[in-house]
Amino acid sequence: MVGAGAGLLVVFGVVIPYSAFCIFLVGLSYRVLGWAAVPVPFRIPTTCGQQKSLSWIRHDKLDNPGSSTGVIGRMALEVLCFRSLVRNSKTEMTKGGYPVFKPSLLLWFGALTFHWSMLFVVMRHLRFFNEPVPSFITLLSQADGILQVGLPYYFITSFVLILSLTYLALRRILNPEVRYISLFTDYFPLFLLFGIALSGFWLRHFQRTDVVGVKELVMGLVSLSPAPPDDLSPLFYGHLFLVSILIAYFPLSKLVHMAGVFLSPTRNSANNARRLRHINPWDYPVKVHPYEEYENEFREKMKALGIPVEKE
Repeated sequence: MVGAGAGLLVVFGVVIPYSAFCIFLVGLSYRVLGWAAVPVPFRIPTTCGQQKSLSWIRHDKLDNPGSSTGVIGRMALEVLCFRSLVRNSKTEMTKGGYPVFKPSLLLWFGALTFHWSMLFVVMRHLRFFNEPVPSFITLLSQADGILQVGLPYYFITSFVLILSLTYLALRRILNPEVRYISLFTDYFPLFLLFGIALSGFWLRHFQRTDVVGVKELVMGLVSLSPAPPDDLSPLFYGHLFLVSILIAYFPLSKLVHMAGVFLSPTRNSANNARRLRHINPWDYPVKVHPYEEYENEFREKMKALGIPVEKE
């Protein structure tokens, strides 16, 4: 039994995390290199503002950037604030039968809080990967736990993460339009994130975990000399298992949009088609069949059918 338990510790504490990380690196590299290899012969940015043209016409530099600086500003707002999601609108019919367009601010707020809280949680966990712990991670943890309720004190982002996940899951389940287009690949990441968030919350506040043992395991994995401690709870290994599954699933799923947004020509291109001449790099000689040759070939048949011709 002791040997079987040690074998399971090696599987869940060493083999699965390493395998997940390898799948993540290979899969993400494959996806990113595949996107980067796709030629973009012309600029196709999505725009909803005035393009740069005459000097007396006001140019919308963020919605329709005409330079690299504008593209950087647009990408920053897109990545950090989800600006395009703010502009996303939902259509509702009034009692009089008129369509009304409204912004989906609740969806924007739920998505924004989820992504930012997830980022804070991941950055807080970096303390397990470094010795000594970087000062910015310590400051981040202190700011996140500024309320200092309970012992160990509760982090604000822990509640925000669970609440935002709950909203996104309920929206997908209860909204008929969203539920109709939802697939298994939409629910599975939510299931993994829920399992990770709830198990992590439980490990911190209800089933006190040996933090020293966790750091010993993580530092061993990072230094390529893993040695899983024997005193860590099965729930922790379940938590680690869900994290590993999420990491391995990441490059195979829609979650990879985190990297894809930077390689999207609809986002990272400046709309300067009017100022710069576009020359197609694939413009090779093509044999064409002009109308004059077409008429010479079919003139008699066209005349027999009563189709007008240019030359009798």
